[in-house]
Amino acid sequence: MTTGTWTIRPARADDREALGRLGAMLMRVHHDFDPHRFLAPGAHAEEGYAAFLTSQLDDPDVLVLVAADGDRVLGYVYAGVEPMSWRELRDRAGFIHDLAVDTPARRQGVATALLGAAIDWLRSRGMPRVMLWTAHGNDAAQALFAREGFRRTMVEMTREL
Repeated sequence: MTTGTWTIRPARADDREALGRLGAMLMRVHHDFDPHRFLAPGAHAEEGYAAFLTSQLDDPDVLVLVAADGDRVLGYVYAGVEPMSWRELRDRAGFIHDLAVDTPARRQGVATALLGAAIDWLRSRGMPRVMLWTAHGNDAAQALFAREGFRRTMVEMTREL
């Protein structure tokens, strides 16, 4: 899919550095929202997240797409097919695990396009619904998801021990 000057395409192993950078950015943002709830990025967050995301690229039930402008990765989406879960009281579903866009590329439709492409893929896999989680303080992401038809269904609550 091409939109403007950038293209949505499957992530590749050579996107590793950009995926790590954007994944670590996502970790830092979430940690800043609530340092007790979210994993601290640590000194090697880029390498760790890059290794994790690239390890997912060959899983047939996982999708990692990037928005790229030439060789520059502007953002990515990481989604997957989740089986029915008695623990979560839900049927099988698609799940958007990550949606991250580099700060200079925001407000250009990149996140909307990545989200739409992931939803299309999940629909093509026969998923009856798509779910996601968003941090309590992430108002911009929540507004995007609401515009795209997502509704609130659960509230996570955390207590430190």
